[in-house]
Amino acid sequence: MKSWVYICFSSHCLLYLFYAFAALGNSSVFAYNSRLSESTLKGLHMQYAKILGTGSYLPANRVSNDDLAKKVDTSDEWITTRTGIKFRHIADEDEKTSDLAAEASRRALVSAGVAADEIDLIIVATATPDMQFPSTATIVQQKLGIENGCPAFDVQAVCAGFMYALSTANAYIKSGMAKKALVIGAETFSRIVDWNDRTTCVLFGDGAGAVVLGASDEAGIIHSKLKADGNYLDLLNVPGQIANGQVCGSPYVKMDGPGVFKFAVKMLAKIADEVISEAGYTPDQIDWLVPHQANKRIIDSTAKHLGLDMEKVILTVQEHGNTSAASIPLALDVGIQNGQIKRGQNLLLEGIGGGFAWGAVLVKY
Repeated sequence: MKSWVYICFSSHCLLYLFYAFAALGNSSVFAYNSRLSESTLKGLHMQYAKILGTGSYLPANRVSNDDLAKKVDTSDEWITTRTGIKFRHIADEDEKTSDLAAEASRRALVSAGVAADEIDLIIVATATPDMQFPSTATIVQQKLGIENGCPAFDVQAVCAGFMYALSTANAYIKSGMAKKALVIGAETFSRIVDWNDRTTCVLFGDGAGAVVLGASDEAGIIHSKLKADGNYLDLLNVPGQIANGQVCGSPYVKMDGPGVFKFAVKMLAKIADEVISEAGYTPDQIDWLVPHQANKRIIDSTAKHLGLDMEKVILTVQEHGNTSAASIPLALDVGIQNGQIKRGQNLLLEGIGGGFAWGAVLVKY
């Protein structure tokens, strides 16, 4: 009897470990995981991580291309034709990344109908934290008045950060380590932009988006995959930093635009194919593509590769610019709030950032 109980307990633990590794992105595990049907999962009493609510926040200061043309040698036509960007929002001097994140989180909690103290996991994806430490997530925890001692930490994968954060939260929920997770992408990228460099300052904006995930028997996050390749770090980076007002090195974005474009187009198409096929889906089953909003030409390329009409793509780059880790949750919330995205639809979220790091998540909303 004792042996039988031990075997059952061990199998149960191994099953949860299997799903934790699967959610974090092991490709061989994913391939097996994708073959398990929804009915099989329910029979095993496994739970999905389902989106319960979303929220977003943009600073009030809205800057147009014409505004930038007064400061650097550029024009609305030059920026729009190359990027699709028309506007971006810039945080005030007294607005920190945690402020943006906290406000987006409050809105997400209201949307989800979840009280702040019900949250038992907080993950913030950001490349522009308030401080070196503590994490921005713990600062958000304090600002939301969450005093239940739940784990709170940051994830840094730049523009792919929200994919990494969402996949990590998915693993926590599938393994039973969390029941309700607050996943945030927030940036004040305007702080690390050289406003004299017209090739980069026109691209970026500030903002935050948040998602409340909850354990559910209903389908939610179906499949996710994360990748990275450090061999390309010279194409996009910030080699220095600013800490407490002190500058160390060169704290501004350095970018090889053509190199980034070429790599992004190739890898986003590849990972989209992999996530869709490994989940047992086909591109025509995707209702909405919710991509990282960096450049409209990159987005167009991914949609074309998947055979998706641009009417099935959530596009916010024209209004937000590139908000790095915030761009996908911002776009997701916009799509939900304006009635485009509806319950039961299949969404493909994907993004790529410096490093390079990239990822994609297939989710049923």
